[in-house]
Amino acid sequence: MNTDKKDMPACFGDLDTVFPKGGDGFRHSPETCLECAHKTECLRSAMQGGRGLRVREETVDRAYASGMLSFFERWSRKKELDTRRNLREKE
Repeated sequence: MNTDKKDMPACFGDLDTVFPKGGDGFRHSPETCLECAHKTECLRSAMQGGRGLRVREETVDRAYASGMLSFFERWSRKKELDTRRNLREKE
């Protein structure tokens, strides 16, 4: 679905709008976003930026806190995310 940006809603790609943190500390897409025809492309766009890397870090931290990741797995994944962030900053 390659459409012009002018055809997109104003909220397109805005992480705080399309994937906000809920009261439970987890991120959820609002019903209005789930009904939107641009939902997949919009969420992908929101997650591609530097803020998307922070969302991935949140996921790693939650997995570590719940015992799903060891210290070294957490360290490795956070290092990978930091490397990606540094590469994006250089671009």
